[in-house]
Amino acid sequence: MRNREPRNEDLIKGMTGDWEIVLGLEVHAQVTSNAKLFSGASAAFGAEPNTQVSLVDAALPGMLPVINRYCVEQAVKTGLGLKAQINLRSIFDRKNYFYPDLPQGYQISQFKHPIVGEGEIVIDLAGGRSEIVGIERLHLEQDAGKSIHDLGPSVSHVDLNRSGVALMEIVSKPDMRSADEAKAYVTKLRTILRYLGTCDGNMEEGSLRADVNVSVRRPGGPLGTRCEIKNVNSIRFIGQAIEYEARRQIEILEEGGKINQETRLFDPKAGETRSMRSKEEAHDYRYFPDPDLLPLEIVQADVDAIKASLPELPDDKKARLIAEYGLSPYDATVLVGEKATADFYEAVAKGRDAKLASNWVTVELFGALNREGHSIETSPVSAEHLGKLIDLISDNTISGRIAKQIFESMYKTGGDPAEIVEKEGLRQVTDTGAIEAAIDAVIAANPDKVAQAKEKPSLAGWFVGQVMKSTSGKANPQVVNEILARKLGLSSDG
Repeated sequence: MRNREPRNEDLIKGMTGDWEIVLGLEVHAQVTSNAKLFSGASAAFGAEPNTQVSLVDAALPGMLPVINRYCVEQAVKTGLGLKAQINLRSIFDRKNYFYPDLPQGYQISQFKHPIVGEGEIVIDLAGGRSEIVGIERLHLEQDAGKSIHDLGPSVSHVDLNRSGVALMEIVSKPDMRSADEAKAYVTKLRTILRYLGTCDGNMEEGSLRADVNVSVRRPGGPLGTRCEIKNVNSIRFIGQAIEYEARRQIEILEEGGKINQETRLFDPKAGETRSMRSKEEAHDYRYFPDPDLLPLEIVQADVDAIKASLPELPDDKKARLIAEYGLSPYDATVLVGEKATADFYEAVAKGRDAKLASNWVTVELFGALNREGHSIETSPVSAEHLGKLIDLISDNTISGRIAKQIFESMYKTGGDPAEIVEKEGLRQVTDTGAIEAAIDAVIAANPDKVAQAKEKPSLAGWFVGQVMKSTSGKANPQVVNEILARKLGLSSDG
């Protein structure tokens, strides 16, 4: 665990003084793979119940597991993406526990000898602050099936489609100190996994879920007793669960009570955690090496080949966008949140004003996508067309104000901005004679405003607005300002 000085912003005020939260997360990430970890059955989501179950998944007598090499490669790739130690020798163990939805009655997992050792993630926080969260380990294991309790009044059903699906359990060190840090951690981890292509990160489908370990202590004091909140499947719920659980523990301690180490569930409707069972320790699971699986041995050359194939990861991409495009750290962080977004931005910005491109992607486009419920992949506005719109602004064919009008049309129709400009007659008026005539008309109609503007130059903005209105927003604002300044006897910059 990293020793960090408690930040006042992260401390929770209790009745008897300040408290500090200590957080560690165990994230279960479903490996992106066509087949399960130990069988050839499909791992696709959404099939009819019990239609993707092999004889191995059903644990029929004599059926033996066979390791899926691709899942191993995906775990190694993830470990490299987390800057973690890759263990060339690892062992699969049997974790014994009552699993009503895992037919063999034990889970094949890894305990003392995981495939990936220590690593780290840099999380991005408000105000430009960043923190390093240590990774304790990543191990491979099989998922359990799903119990269904609401199809009959007196029986439960089981769907074994998920039974045997490959999971990576990524265990952090207890380095986080607030709900915001935990949310930032899961967000960053999800981004890295999606860049790598090792997990789709779809929390709604259960591809990514977290067990959250929460304890509280006096600032800088010894660690408190932790409670584990199981299977939280939303970043927002992770934050809510942490805040509720921390308050619950503080209240108990301040009343002279004791925290029982236990497993709890989060109820998102009630916004509270509830006791599920007492927390098991490793010896309760009676781990032992799985006799049906030999130790997993990886050749260093294979690790090196996987490392050479890694894509540009979020932190590296962020640094490059800042260096190459002159973006602020905040803008770069927003753009690299999804690989598709970063790729879209670079296609727009190539050979153009990078800051203007960033503004149009993060403000106008993101705003429209959010309002309409679209993703960057389903954007009606292509990177090519958005780039063309920026070109029309840069060469003074249109003004920024008209550009927003054109963008709305592009979003509705997917049309080419140049064609919209010509069809709608939106080309910017740069003819100084036409602009001067419009200004003269406004001045002639408002002699009282002219006198006021000469006394108070800031009122010249009113004239600009009137001229833009009379030209339907098509007059070049810079030319309008220059001619107005001359006509009103003001300096061109004021």
